[in-house]
Amino acid sequence: MQKRTQNQVAESRFALPATVAYAIAVWLASGLLIPSVPITIGELLQGAWVQFVCFLISAYLMVELNNGNALIRIYSRMVSCSFIVLTCISCSLFSSLGGAIVQLSVVASYLLAFHSYQDKQSMGWTYYAFLCVGLASTVFVQILYYVPFFWMMMFFQLTSLSWRTFFSSIIGLLTPYWFLLPVILYRGTPEEAIAHFTVLSNFSIPFDYTQLTINQLLLYVFIVALGITGTIHYWRKKSADNIRIRLFYGCFIQVWLLTAIFLALQPQHYDMLIRILIINVSPLIAHFLSLTYTRVTNIAFYVICSIALLLTLLNLWMPSLTF
Repeated sequence: MQKRTQNQVAESRFALPATVAYAIAVWLASGLLIPSVPITIGELLQGAWVQFVCFLISAYLMVELNNGNALIRIYSRMVSCSFIVLTCISCSLFSSLGGAIVQLSVVASYLLAFHSYQDKQSMGWTYYAFLCVGLASTVFVQILYYVPFFWMMMFFQLTSLSWRTFFSSIIGLLTPYWFLLPVILYRGTPEEAIAHFTVLSNFSIPFDYTQLTINQLLLYVFIVALGITGTIHYWRKKSADNIRIRLFYGCFIQVWLLTAIFLALQPQHYDMLIRILIINVSPLIAHFLSLTYTRVTNIAFYVICSIALLLTLLNLWMPSLTF
């Protein structure tokens, strides 16, 4: 089987270090880490360093998610590389601390939840996975809409749902709020907690894209196209993977489709949902790039890389294009 450029890159041990270096360059070019010429340590730390650290930890957890579960059946770092590149395209979102927390929490929840595969006594792993979801809900409460689908994945894909793991998930979701409750009571502002959850019933006009920039729409279309490509490829070639990996990819496919629909209907949540979309599409497109060997897919590799680079440059130097 002839190895083309895409395969050489996918199997290279230098792919991940090179991608990390690229990511650091994008963060520096965005001007968020060092917004001005630093004179003192305080001025140096004025940038979005917390968001940057969250991004690095998220990328590392994607490496662990791939390695610990053998998402790609050959040596490849394309899952984490795809995640890093797609995140760097959306460099206009770097400044959002809430978004960084959501991204880190969702990646961590996957890593923890996959440990519960076929174990209906895995209360601990389930608790910590839903603890991450609960933490994400403190800054993006709409992620609670995903909880019923996560339970369905526990039942059908992970086969870990039982009464014990179900109640563990409930406790995990509530734990962050137990820690916040004393703060709310001390401040005497229970109406803030009520308002936090009442927004779950607020919906804007569906398909209202006037609030999005052209850059954001292009990124959404690009990631959805990658998701469709990766999904079709995986459905065609999934027989080569074992049952466990097929079920894990089933989770990614279901969540990315759900997120794409959610974002299309309620684009006001773009900043958070695009991150969840990136997390779930990354393994799919990584599987496509690592395990295809034709001339057409090699051309597709060049096209994907070129579009990713162009969109990154567009978001770095023309961030204010409106729809």
